[in-house]
Amino acid sequence: MMASIGEFDPLNTRVPATKIEVTVSCRSLLDVDTFSKSDPVVVLYLQAVGTKEWREFGRTEVIDNTRNPDFVRKFVLDFFFEEKQNLRFDVYNVDSRSCNISKHDFLGQTFCTLGEIIGSTGGRLERTLSGIPGKKCGVIILTAEELSNCRDIATMQLCANKLDKKDFFGKSDPFLVFYRSNEDGTFTICHKTEVIKNTLNPVWQSFTIPVRALCNGDYDRTVKVDVYDWDRDGSHDFIGEFTTSYRELSRGQNQFNVYEVRHNMEMACYFIPPSSYKDLPTSLHYMSPYQMNAYAMALKAVGEIIQDYDSDKLFPAYGFGAKLPPDGKISHAFPLNGDNDNPNCVGIEGVLETYFQSLRAVQLYGPTNFAPVINKVANCAAEITDGSQYFVLLMITDGVISDMVQTKEAVVNAASLPLSIIIVGVGPAEFDAMEELDGDEVRVSSRGRLAERDIVQFVPFRDYIDRSGNQVLSMARLAKDVLAEIPDQLLSFMKSRGIEPRPALSSSPLPQLHRHI
Repeated sequence: MMASIGEFDPLNTRVPATKIEVTVSCRSLLDVDTFSKSDPVVVLYLQAVGTKEWREFGRTEVIDNTRNPDFVRKFVLDFFFEEKQNLRFDVYNVDSRSCNISKHDFLGQTFCTLGEIIGSTGGRLERTLSGIPGKKCGVIILTAEELSNCRDIATMQLCANKLDKKDFFGKSDPFLVFYRSNEDGTFTICHKTEVIKNTLNPVWQSFTIPVRALCNGDYDRTVKVDVYDWDRDGSHDFIGEFTTSYRELSRGQNQFNVYEVRHNMEMACYFIPPSSYKDLPTSLHYMSPYQMNAYAMALKAVGEIIQDYDSDKLFPAYGFGAKLPPDGKISHAFPLNGDNDNPNCVGIEGVLETYFQSLRAVQLYGPTNFAPVINKVANCAAEITDGSQYFVLLMITDGVISDMVQTKEAVVNAASLPLSIIIVGVGPAEFDAMEELDGDEVRVSSRGRLAERDIVQFVPFRDYIDRSGNQVLSMARLAKDVLAEIPDQLLSFMKSRGIEPRPALSSSPLPQLHRHI
């Protein structure tokens, strides 16, 4: 299991001076493949403060067929200026699909401290790679830059017209490389597009990039875009380039910015309006063809366990915070299937399918009010308080809550009902409001009334993400923790109402757990 950065350091009270982004490049790496160049990846290890143990922090992407890679994926580290933060960079040639890095060819390593990189001229540290006796392993170049507090994101789509024909038997296979400029006149890679095969008039997919990555918050900083023709052996042909800035790019919202790459060759850039963000990779709701988003993972993780306790497997599923068709009316408790009379979905797979369909039909919109959904489910629970049924409401949220006062009152009212509420926070937000609703430390109160029981369990999803990308492991951990309090909460309700356990499962079933989403 790979550790998160928090595990490196037991002193939770330390405050980092800043966040540092480290960019990695290598030159003159060893060739270990017989018929092609190496496919390098760089793995960063951090040394634990107490045990001195090296633990993996992260990896760059793999770049095929090159001895001189410039990696797009960065390492973002907390910098504690009063401490020596030891780093180790290992370079490997990836020659199989194994996640076990030791099964790949070792190409060399170097050791340094984060302070050394930051303190180098221009924040650029060049080190010789070593670790293979009798071999020159090449060099690694580490560039550090302090990250600004800019939280803006840029979403754009680019196309080109009349690119140079570079392939002898066909048209070009173009892709774009974005760089941000540095004070010393050099450039740092920050994004690569996909390759569009066999065309001189490519239209690349839209992409979203943090403005911090593009220009580190300086809207007038030069952004350079190179156009290449992709070759299988890694010797990509340069087609042309143009320069711009985020300020200039952003003027292209709802219209094209046109750039001349070379004579008779043009590039056009189009900014995409924010209302489309749920279709973009930075959105927590983004529907990737390769893996589930955080909302879907949380739904599946908790749902597949708790659905075993529901006899009919019919789950009402609601959304909160969206403009609904056809008139764009904002709703804070709408059935995902669009049927107010029957909001039920069949099984957890039905919930997931309805969720994805709903994303295509509605426009996500604020404010984010919790109380309407809680009250809707509480009204259902209020109708059956004889102990024959127990309700579980699963809420998945990005942490923003606009009606905290009303939500507290809804929780206090619901605490006397056969109801538990699970809240899973997804994304990078601060979840202070959610922690307050989770009554583990201090029971929730409203207008001087304490909640009769603790019925809310909150967990941040990011604490359960497996660093190796193992979704099954992430979901198992999440389900274990969020469901841990449900049995005690159910028992506390039954005891408070003097409801005795039924004598035999065969003649009298357990209370149904009705799950709402």
